[in-house]
Amino acid sequence: RHGRQGKAIGSGASKKATSRSSKAGLQFPVGRIARFLKAGKYAERVGAGAPVYLAAVLEYLAAEVLELAGNAARDNKKTRIVPRHIQLAVRNDEELSKLLGAVTIANGGVMPNIHNLLLPKKAGTGSSKAGPADDDN
Repeated sequence: RHGRQGKAIGSGASKKATSRSSKAGLQFPVGRIARFLKAGKYAERVGAGAPVYLAAVLEYLAAEVLELAGNAARDNKKTRIVPRHIQLAVRNDEELSKLLGAVTIANGGVMPNIHNLLLPKKAGTGSSKAGPADDDN
């Protein structure tokens, strides 16, 4: 006879249950992700490794964004990460920007950018060739 945890009933020393997250060395909840995968009806059955792998991927992405957002917050002399810092972090990183290309971050703002045509002309440079047919841009 075996109990819910798979150990024999009445076998003496009862072992403390360890979470699948701690077994995998993760912070993200493997059990909760497993539940969501099952409830979401993505497939009839969900393998044992699938929620562990997905939790690891999600944890990596979260850590990556938090690392970059923390740097952006520090650059702005702030100790707290706000949506603006997440926006700056994501849009300055090529791969994250591609992944979250169609994503709008609430209260994120826009990237600081002034078009070259709007910048003031440099005084006294190339005055002999200055004109509308300038090809140096």
